[in-house]
Amino acid sequence: MRLISRLLLLGICAGLSLPSIAQGQAYPHKPIRLIAPSSAGGPTDVITRILVPGWIEALGQQIVIDNRAGAAGMIGTEMVAKAAPDGYTLLMGFTGPLVIVPQLNDATPYDVLKDFAPVSLAASAPYVMLVHPGVPAKSVKEFVALAKSRPGKLNFASGGTGTGVHMAGELFNLAAGVRVVHVPYKGAGPGMTALIGSEVDMMFNGLSAALPHMKTERLRALAVAGDKRSPLVPELPTVSESGLQFNTSGWYAVLAPRGTPRPILAKLRATLVQAMKAPQTKGRMTEIAVEAVGSTPEELTRRLREETATWAKVIKAAGLKGK
Repeated sequence: MRLISRLLLLGICAGLSLPSIAQGQAYPHKPIRLIAPSSAGGPTDVITRILVPGWIEALGQQIVIDNRAGAAGMIGTEMVAKAAPDGYTLLMGFTGPLVIVPQLNDATPYDVLKDFAPVSLAASAPYVMLVHPGVPAKSVKEFVALAKSRPGKLNFASGGTGTGVHMAGELFNLAAGVRVVHVPYKGAGPGMTALIGSEVDMMFNGLSAALPHMKTERLRALAVAGDKRSPLVPELPTVSESGLQFNTSGWYAVLAPRGTPRPILAKLRATLVQAMKAPQTKGRMTEIAVEAVGSTPEELTRRLREETATWAKVIKAAGLKGK
């Protein structure tokens, strides 16, 4: 009887341990939900849909894109912060809900540095500084001189308060020591329409959205907002080449809920980087003026900390807190 009892006990213990072992070895053994906290067709959604096919191939498992727009990206971001840390719910995060909105809204229902486990940067999309052709400035220096001669008279459009392109405009004000007035629109598209129609004087926007209007000369590009020139418009200088301390761009990153096991995070990162290096992925990214980039989790954490500090200064200088 003792022998039988012992065998039964061993069998029960083995049975209890098998699922966890199998689950650890088989990850991912079911589809992964990748939440994009923006509407379908927007930049985050487009970039996500370019990356996912290669990532599916590298992982050997389906990845389902779940668009959860609303509250400036907070709704979808909060869903991932509160999801089970098992590797089956991930976030395609971006600048707004990760490093800007939490500083504008004290009621943000998550703490980016405490509630998430960084996986990797995924893509970078340069902003470009645009003016209406009627604005008498053909360089950043000329625009700064014009703004200083007309304090409070020039304005810039954005896709809404707290968006990346809004913050780019406020950072420009701070770096250049000028006061160009912010005019928010319900989306970057309407903002661009306003700029083309000469309702506003200037706007920072993604290069991919701006290129068609630059080619037809409906808009004049003065500079790229990132830290290097774009290979798509190599003749266009960066804002910093005009002597300003200025560097910003739109970026996208994959994060998981805090507590996700390290082996899972490592597998996600390795396969994501593999997908980003695929020629088809890189080619499609280039077509929309986006660069596929990878990073270590530590590098992504550093980016989150640095940009949080940068935007805190900009928000304070612009008097945006509590608006």
